[in-house]
Amino acid sequence: MAQVSSVAEGKTTKSVTLRIARYNPKHDSKKQFMEFNLQYERWTTVLEAILDVKKHFDHSVAVRYSCRQATCGSCGMIINGKPRLACFTKISELESDVVTVEPMNNFPIIRDLAVKFERLFDTHHKIKPYLIRDDSEITSNEKEFLQSPEELENYIQFANCIKCGLCNSACPTMATDSSFIGPQALAQAYRYVADSRDKGKDSRLKIIDDSHGIWRCHFAGSCSQVCPKGVDPAMGIQFLRGYMLGFRS
Repeated sequence: MAQVSSVAEGKTTKSVTLRIARYNPKHDSKKQFMEFNLQYERWTTVLEAILDVKKHFDHSVAVRYSCRQATCGSCGMIINGKPRLACFTKISELESDVVTVEPMNNFPIIRDLAVKFERLFDTHHKIKPYLIRDDSEITSNEKEFLQSPEELENYIQFANCIKCGLCNSACPTMATDSSFIGPQALAQAYRYVADSRDKGKDSRLKIIDDSHGIWRCHFAGSCSQVCPKGVDPAMGIQFLRGYMLGFRS
């Protein structure tokens, strides 16, 4: 076990064992863990601890990150068995002397903690994630399409999605069906179907009305439990089913 310096030198309060999954599909046959003993403060995030390891011990640890403030969705990973954002998860909140970080489930591994997002982006693009309008409706003087607060409330929660992939990682159906569109794309389909400015409801419902689409969801609810932005994909999927069955218009 490697001993590395603290994130805040001279101000350490507690120590933790950080276990990092190491795996390169190009030449490794299985995943292995490297352990590091770290000092941390109550505000130290898991991402900061990983970057501390990269700085002081092993710069080859592969991890994706960017904004460090739970906005870009880049640093999703499995932390102590649950999909989380590393920049949004404080070590002190885990209440454990051992923190284990692994790549997200249901995504191909690039190396170590970094995974490929092609499937997520492809399915997101498939549901046409933009407002669909008839150009004949737009006049030269029209600048915007106004909505009431009630109309905005119908979909605004789902507009908070940052495409971090945590919901897809938590979904048990994603693990068994490689063609399943996934909770992220389905929730975004509802985001646009519920938007009063959009005219693409029928085309989107046709896309998800598939054996690998909305009917493949078993409603485990795992997706909603892990979303860091408070989006409820499971609820959006149920609302979409209401449209499909004619209970909503």
